[in-house]
Amino acid sequence: MSERTRIVLVGATGLVGRAIIRQASASDQLSLIGIARREMPLPEGARMEMVIAEPENWGEVIGAIEPDVLINALGTTWKRSGRDEAAFRAVDQDLVLASARAAVKAGASGMVSISSVGADARSKNFYLKVKGEVEKQLREVGFKRLHILRPGLLKGPRERDMRLGEGLARLVSPIVDPMLRGDMIKYRSITGETVAKGALELALRKAAGKFVHDNGGIWRAARDWDKRAE
Repeated sequence: MSERTRIVLVGATGLVGRAIIRQASASDQLSLIGIARREMPLPEGARMEMVIAEPENWGEVIGAIEPDVLINALGTTWKRSGRDEAAFRAVDQDLVLASARAAVKAGASGMVSISSVGADARSKNFYLKVKGEVEKQLREVGFKRLHILRPGLLKGPRERDMRLGEGLARLVSPIVDPMLRGDMIKYRSITGETVAKGALELALRKAAGKFVHDNGGIWRAARDWDKRAE
């Protein structure tokens, strides 16, 4: 058996992070180590390591792990940040970039980062502006392989912090999604499980470069991940 790819996951407690744990536990091609700020019940059957540490110590933890790939599934909300721009940036920008730089310093050659459809550093929408700024900054960190995922509306069970707007959007997504065609497909809803599969598949790929994947690319990568399990 070939050596397993060593993957560090930041953002393990969220919708996509927990889905990544479920999917990774069924694979013999990787070893997953999660880093979180708080204790969390692991999904049933999880096979992984979990390190609990304060965010200011994550760089040291990543350095000790020496991962091959970093997966970023971090993300807060405007409500949870107290509607404070600095607090929002502290998680979605500062912590993401600090983790990425620590991973490169520790020898990681690849990163997969979950962003958002519509991410644009020039956007007037604060959330999308920050996401776009982070994407731009990650390109300069020094990874040989960088995969940025821009999923549409995420669907799936959230452990906490159910978002009213998202809840309403999920209710109408079965009606709206079929109407989104062509270039608009990228705005369709997508399950956290599908994003997780796509992230793990891309984490195992060896091609060098910087890539951006919207819904279409994520769906294709997720199908390739399913083929690995066949």
